[in-house]
Amino acid sequence: MLAKKTSKNQVTLPKKALQDIPETDYFDVTAKGGVLILRPVTLTERGSRLASVRRKIKDLGIEPKDLDRAIAWARAGRRPRR
Repeated sequence: MLAKKTSKNQVTLPKKALQDIPETDYFDVTAKGGVLILRPVTLTERGSRLASVRRKIKDLGIEPKDLDRAIAWARAGRRPRR
């Protein structure tokens, strides 16, 4: 496949080259040893990841007391900070 760079440094990627890549509008571009590497990037709305984590915590039935116990367990046996 062949792609041409325009006078504005733009390159149109051949449709066939993108057929196995999930539909995306953005790519992370890395130049390494004269080779361009494109990785698809999925942008999410601000706060959507946090919302999904909170939803999962709720679905699992985790409560604040569970977190307190987990923190106490993780700190057990460690030297106290000075």
